[in-house]
Amino acid sequence: MARTEPASRPSEARSRLLNTALKIFYAEGIHSVGIDRIVAEAQVTRATLYRHFLGKEELVVAYLTEVDGMMRAQAAHAAAQGHSPADTLQALAQAIAEGIRSPEFRGCAFLNAAAEYPDPDHPVHQAVLAHREWFQTTITELFAQLKKSTAEPAARHYVMLRDGAMAAGCLADADLVCETFLRGVEGLLQAQR
Repeated sequence: MARTEPASRPSEARSRLLNTALKIFYAEGIHSVGIDRIVAEAQVTRATLYRHFLGKEELVVAYLTEVDGMMRAQAAHAAAQGHSPADTLQALAQAIAEGIRSPEFRGCAFLNAAAEYPDPDHPVHQAVLAHREWFQTTITELFAQLKKSTAEPAARHYVMLRDGAMAAGCLADADLVCETFLRGVEGLLQAQR
């Protein structure tokens, strides 16, 4: 069973552990980083880590949950601007492109985690799938406001464009990748109008 902090105020040690995991797991990969490194960089003891997380896998799930929360907040912010669904889809694409262009970009945290945890029954893989289901549903709902009959294929296409951009952004010129991604999203939106 997962250990949880009160929703109002997680402990400072838990926050340091999670922030350290966010930084290191994303930059270097999950399997390549051991608990000793997390504990040392977070400046906590092993006992403190195990007071907050049952083990490394629970910390990995918490890391992915945190990234998921940031992405949900980004989507909520875009939707709260009161723009049309098309403008919201473009705003999300722009936010994705900004992430790809950032110097710290190392691909999609969820695709990276899925590659390291390929067993579909593993809790880490399940966290990846939950995030992807939310993202797919969010994009589908936005496209449905434009043209319900083609919303699902358009949303799948958008998600695939995003996945491709996230993968290519690590391997090729980020500006060209983002230009291609944004042009693809614009094409999808044109087809829905």
